[in-house]
Amino acid sequence: MADHPRRRVTDGPRPRAVVSGVAGFLGSHLAERLVERGWDIVGLDNLLTGRMENLEGLLGREEFTFSHYDVTNFVHVAGAVDAVLHFASPASPVDYLEYPIKTMKVGSLGTHNMLGLSLAKGARFFLASTSEVYGDPQVHPQPEDYWGHVNPVGPRGVYDEAKRFAEALALAYHRSHGLDVRIVRIFNTYGPRLRPADGRVVSNFLVQAMRGEPLTVFGDGKQTRSFCYVDDEIRGLIALLECDHVGPVNIGNPNEFTILELAEAVVDVTGSTSEIAFEPLPTDDPTQRKPDITLAQELLGWTPEVELREGLERTHAWYRAEFGADASGVPRG
Repeated sequence: MADHPRRRVTDGPRPRAVVSGVAGFLGSHLAERLVERGWDIVGLDNLLTGRMENLEGLLGREEFTFSHYDVTNFVHVAGAVDAVLHFASPASPVDYLEYPIKTMKVGSLGTHNMLGLSLAKGARFFLASTSEVYGDPQVHPQPEDYWGHVNPVGPRGVYDEAKRFAEALALAYHRSHGLDVRIVRIFNTYGPRLRPADGRVVSNFLVQAMRGEPLTVFGDGKQTRSFCYVDDEIRGLIALLECDHVGPVNIGNPNEFTILELAEAVVDVTGSTSEIAFEPLPTDDPTQRKPDITLAQELLGWTPEVELREGLERTHAWYRAEFGADASGVPRG
């Protein structure tokens, strides 16, 4: 059987984990990978932004159980549990601006409830945090010991502060109760299962290019991001889960691109005739974002492998297969 955390509380042949946000982009990939590595998974999701289609490879398997559940309510799972992984949250600007209070609640009450489950079960707790805790950074690239530059009362603050609170709460449980905790700070991730035009720049650009629409670039397009392909991201997450370091640990691709460079790459990959349309920069939109992954390299031996163009090609192919040539939602045939 594959490696798993040394602290086992289950006595069966397979370790058991609870994953919140399991029907989401990252949650579904993570659950699949854990099942492949010998885990049983109990998946929780209220389907606010998750898609049941993301779980097609897991539903019906005896190793996977799904519950339609909102973890801002008390969480009880029968039986022994080895790990509790909290991935539930709206994660794109469009989503957390549409659901600001729900975003705050899942980062606060949801984290509290999942920590309570972890403590009750003697399970390792894994928190999916975000590079958004760095805000619009004044230190570049961003190392884990940088405290960030966040506007707590701006529109993006609902997500930033929810995750900052979640980190603080997880570490309070670690220090006060001796809870075994892992915290990852996830940077921009893309790939199959990223909802079309969900508000994140890769999905927005791909769908606009597939439809021949102008690619919407905010500001002058010179702001930078770092894009990590989902397979690389999940590999890093599991490496952190299985190591002995509490964190936080940055898991992201340190290759930095301007938004204009990304737009050009998407147009090239899709063979689109789309042009660029410039729009005003949203409030508190970061001017640059790039992870310092020294810690992940040294502790986990992790570094991303999939280059941007290859990742875009894979994601474009998935969009075509899943949603049709113009990403309109035409059923797969």
